[in-house]
Amino acid sequence: MQSIHKLGERFWYSTAVSLTDRPILGMVTGTKKTLLIDAGNSEEHVTYFIEELNKMGVPNPDIVVLTHWHWDHILGLSALSDTVSMASKQTATEMEKLLPYSWSDEAIDERVREGIEIEFCAKAIKEEYKTHRDIKVTLPDITIESNAEIHLGGVTCIVQHVGGDHAADSVVVYIKEEKILFLGDCIYPKMYAEKVHYTVDETLRLLDVLETFDAETYIPSHQEPISKEEFEKEVAMLRAIAKYTNRCKGDKLKITKEYQNHVKRELTEDEFETIANFVDGY
Repeated sequence: MQSIHKLGERFWYSTAVSLTDRPILGMVTGTKKTLLIDAGNSEEHVTYFIEELNKMGVPNPDIVVLTHWHWDHILGLSALSDTVSMASKQTATEMEKLLPYSWSDEAIDERVREGIEIEFCAKAIKEEYKTHRDIKVTLPDITIESNAEIHLGGVTCIVQHVGGDHAADSVVVYIKEEKILFLGDCIYPKMYAEKVHYTVDETLRLLDVLETFDAETYIPSHQEPISKEEFEKEVAMLRAIAKYTNRCKGDKLKITKEYQNHVKRELTEDEFETIANFVDGY
């Protein structure tokens, strides 16, 4: 079940739902304007979030920022006709490619066979859209090259393109006064590929960028918000495994042994999976 939570003075979010791949949605409330982060995977998804916040006195969003082009972050945009939408230029370009798509089971299955869609997303789309397939891809109103600063009244949102393996068009949203960094999916591996993977150079470049933000809370779209300490642990893991991937030339057994010697304990399931992702990207 989804639930709505408040962080700090001006940020609200809805929890993620794994079955239908609903990501976290965020709302930043200023004294003049309200900003929504991501449009959700369906009109029902984003409408639920907005209506629940309305009950708590939070107004409808004036602006919505899309973190990247993947279906679960954009398909609710058609429900936000009164909201100005913003995304990176790369996001708009990728979304344009979705305009001709049919969303029937047959069409989705064909895209999976062709390698355009992945099985995980196909199942989630069918689960989210059980009762109808009235899907309309709506393009953003405004596109940005690298970054934008949005003043909502008492709170500033910095939208910055960061890229990453998961989606090259990814942006993050830094809520300056709250010290919250909305990561979207940027820290995740690449899913739209023959094998889910991380690449060493792109991961290290992305981490360098993310560490420039003075944040205390981080929002990865398909988990729970994490503290600075938890984020730093994640970064340390990614950096170490990336280093050993290069040093061991992608040899999985050697990487695992080197990393285990480094942490001096048994590895977690997440660490084993991350090693496999780096090996597949090497």
